[in-house]
Amino acid sequence: MPVACLRALPGLAAGARARPVEFLARRLPGLLDEARSALAGYVGCSDRDLAFVQNATTGVNLAARSLDLGSGDEILTTDLEYGACDLAWDWICNRTGAQYVRMPIPLPLRDPSEVVDALFAAAGERTRAIYISHVTSETALVLPVVEIVTRARELGLATIVDGAHAPAHVPLDLDALGADFYSGNCHKWLMSPKGAGFLHVRPEHQERVDAAIVSWGYTEGRTFSERIETQGTRDPAAWLAVPDAIRFQAERDWASIRERCRRLTCEARVELCALLGTEPLAPDGMLAQMATVRLPRPVPGLSDRLFSRDRVEIPLAGAENDLLRLSVAAYTTREEIDRLLAALARELDAEHRQQNE
Repeated sequence: MPVACLRALPGLAAGARARPVEFLARRLPGLLDEARSALAGYVGCSDRDLAFVQNATTGVNLAARSLDLGSGDEILTTDLEYGACDLAWDWICNRTGAQYVRMPIPLPLRDPSEVVDALFAAAGERTRAIYISHVTSETALVLPVVEIVTRARELGLATIVDGAHAPAHVPLDLDALGADFYSGNCHKWLMSPKGAGFLHVRPEHQERVDAAIVSWGYTEGRTFSERIETQGTRDPAAWLAVPDAIRFQAERDWASIRERCRRLTCEARVELCALLGTEPLAPDGMLAQMATVRLPRPVPGLSDRLFSRDRVEIPLAGAENDLLRLSVAAYTTREEIDRLLAALARELDAEHRQQNE
């Protein structure tokens, strides 16, 4: 997290403690407006269409619950989505009689259009909405959301985009994208404090989006943003520090840093695939600052051993724990990539010897 954000948190907390009524009742609404306006300018939308939430999963839940679903209706998605949000859709469908249709995406991909074709192959008369990740969590792929949203709109389908990994990771212009609902995180690649997410909703859908709980945001005359954000006494510091995170990156030409990280990601993926003897999951054009590679076989305990023996933190994913996801942040160095490659080679060699003993 940037030092600017860390410095902002004690001041905000001290103000809330020293004069809680003044801070919460008089100052906080204006501070939230300023923070929301800064975020809206950053992600390319009107601040009237934006609300702070705890995280992207919260936003997906609110969007999903706002849909008027009935028995036989279908929500169309891929098999690449984040597990927590899959559970949210299952919960919604179990209570409405709708179906959550997860279309298999054939990996490895040769072109982003294969995602679009595979997804819409199941679209039919019962399809009501398309749910898609902007950047997938496990497979770390930047999906063709512009093409997906455009095609869905042509078919009259609502679109819900999970942008948990998108802000500061890939360029964002929410008005240009035109998704009906877009939920994102500021506490990942934008590096704001944890607990800073947002939900963007097109104006025609806002009236039917309810907050996580009914509270003071439901008094007459409240705006969409106020209805979602006003939920009793809570620490708003993470939301209020978002402008500091945006300024931090703007002052450092973050677009060039992001591109440097993307080049290192692509370079590291080539070396990882060569070491593992496996094929890339998708072309370089579908990568940003993360890359997932497939292990030649599952290696139980690999992630824990890499951390305990070499202090390398890298997650395993996939149904068989055979996917290894690399993340390259601004502070990630070439030397750290080399350390990962060396540690991974040692662990795989040790596992191979053990199997042959």
